Amino acid sequence: MQDFARALADFVRDNQAWAAPIVLLLAFGESLAFVSLLVPAWGALVAIGALIGVSGISFWPVWLAGGIGAALGDWVSYWFGYRYKEHVAEMWPLSRYPEILPRGEAFVKKWGVPSIFIGRFFGPLRASVPLAAGIFEMSYWPFQIANFVSALIWSAALLLVGDVMGKLAEWLWRVW
Repeated sequence: MQDFARALADFVRDNQAWAAPIVLLLAFGESLAFVSLLVPAWGALVAIGALIGVSGISFWPVWLAGGIGAALGDWVSYWFGYRYKEHVAEMWPLSRYPEILPRGEAFVKKWGVPSIFIGRFFGPLRASVPLAAGIFEMSYWPFQIANFVSALIWSAALLLVGDVMGKLAEWLWRVW
């Protein structure tokens, strides 16, 4: 996975016009229920964030692309859960990880709409909470508001962590 993140960051550094579309796709995949279990993309997002300060990539379009991609991934996951309800647990790859959906269900039932915001920042919950919200028919508009707000904050957090790490690495390189 580290090699993938590094190769992708190298590609973005050399092809900066692709930064926003790539971040949108990575964030979408990272937030999409089945895909995020197979290919976690947060490392690549942090690596791309590290390029923001050191290579001149503009933060704003990349941030918006990440937020929109993440929100769309959760939106699709919510819809999928709403549409396929009880059949979701039988589908691959969730059928191989039977503990994920009950954890997401318990989390959604305990926390309600704030679970969408909180779940965005925790690995396996990121994929299962929107799915569980759809299965248990959380109200659509409160879900979407929490979804988009949390997606924009999540995108900024990952990119800014990468940006700070990139600036720190550049500073250390110059000092030594």
